[in-house]
Amino acid sequence: MNMNPGFEIPGAMREFAEKSIGQARQAFDSFINTARRTAETTRDSADLARKSTQDAGSHAFQAAEQNVHATLDFAQKLIQAKSLQEAMQLQAEFTRSQFAAVQAQTKEFGSITQGAMKQGTEQFRDAVRDAADQSRT
Repeated sequence: MNMNPGFEIPGAMREFAEKSIGQARQAFDSFINTARRTAETTRDSADLARKSTQDAGSHAFQAAEQNVHATLDFAQKLIQAKSLQEAMQLQAEFTRSQFAAVQAQTKEFGSITQGAMKQGTEQFRDAVRDAADQSRT
């Protein structure tokens, strides 16, 4: 007497289960690939933000150093002035040169910021495009 009755999954049910498992595997693979790309994009964005912050900080220190040196040079020249007229002329020259320096520094800082924003925007656009392309496959 056979105590273990035969167990058989009907063919249609087996086919349906195999198809479902295949679809689940494909969906998971798609999900994990998208998650990996998202993690890479996040890392790349963080790297870009870090580099941009470093560039801006470096620029700020350079500008501050330049401005302090210019001010100290002006102070040294001013104390050596022989007349009020010479002191006024030194003051006018210093004001003009500092105004030009601050304009140049502001332009450079704006360029750094604009470049970082452009890179960030391009990176975001590419990530969205990749995600959209991936969702279609």
